[in-house]
Amino acid sequence: MKRRAVLAAGLALPALVRAEDFPGRPVTMVVAFPPGGQADVVARPVAAALERHWRQPVPVVNRAGAAGEIGNAFVARAAPDGTTLLMALSSLAILPEAARLFGRAPAYELDQFAPIALFTADPTLLVVPASAPWRTLEEFIADARRRPGAISYSSSGNYSALHVPMAMLTTAAGIDLLHVPFQGGAPALTALLAGQVQALSSGPGPVAPHLREGRLRALACWGARRLPDWPDVSTLIERGFPEAEYYIWAGVFAPAATPPALREALRAALAAVAAEPETGRALAAGGNTLDYRDGEAFERFFRTDAARLQAAVRRIGKVE
Repeated sequence: MKRRAVLAAGLALPALVRAEDFPGRPVTMVVAFPPGGQADVVARPVAAALERHWRQPVPVVNRAGAAGEIGNAFVARAAPDGTTLLMALSSLAILPEAARLFGRAPAYELDQFAPIALFTADPTLLVVPASAPWRTLEEFIADARRRPGAISYSSSGNYSALHVPMAMLTTAAGIDLLHVPFQGGAPALTALLAGQVQALSSGPGPVAPHLREGRLRALACWGARRLPDWPDVSTLIERGFPEAEYYIWAGVFAPAATPPALREALRAALAAVAAEPETGRALAAGGNTLDYRDGEAFERFFRTDAARLQAAVRRIGKVE
């Protein structure tokens, strides 16, 4: 008993020290996808701002695989000392539900994470090569109906943040597209640019340079409202698909057992860097709009969106 009490005291003391003088050492920000995808393009300017704020290294570490499960699960099991964070996408809420569809034990559960701060929450865009024959969403859907399974699209993996919106569309429009999964958003985009596939649902950030330079064309977006940077791109809701609403958000999470004092230290630091004009400019340069929320506001957003996404996964059903 005495030894256990000493061990418990030894574990509690560092948490107190870190909360008072946090971080005191490098903090790793994990991205569960390869470089260049939506989580990565948000994580890097945020990590750079935290380095300036803390005067400590904040390396971004890409732990890709299994549509994000590997990196997400790594952070779920990390020491709750505030030095391992996750820049997660909306697929964080999807993957456990998808595992249950197949009778598998999820690699992690949502209650293993503490939501700290949301940075972006943009609808995905349906993009095709500029050389593609479809100039409108209606032309795309009509062609897909004429040629079931002939039009291919890439994603960052089954039930990933880029697969679920396309599955929503195919279900709502009654079309059959050929799904070609990759290990992350960046490889999925590369496949589209290389002509290996014909369509992609992507967050605005990774595709923005290619849209501006004329290599890609946007046919629609999954938001309730049009994107300010792309006002001519109509929403799927406008085009008659009210159930096809989806947001690829990026937010910072810590392991659930992280003490409240450390969570508050993290929240305060993230709020400070979000308020810096340089952070907003850096996100905008990558095609993203800062939509900062923390505390109860992010908690409510996360729980509400998670429930909506889990229901969507159940409607989509098993995808082999």
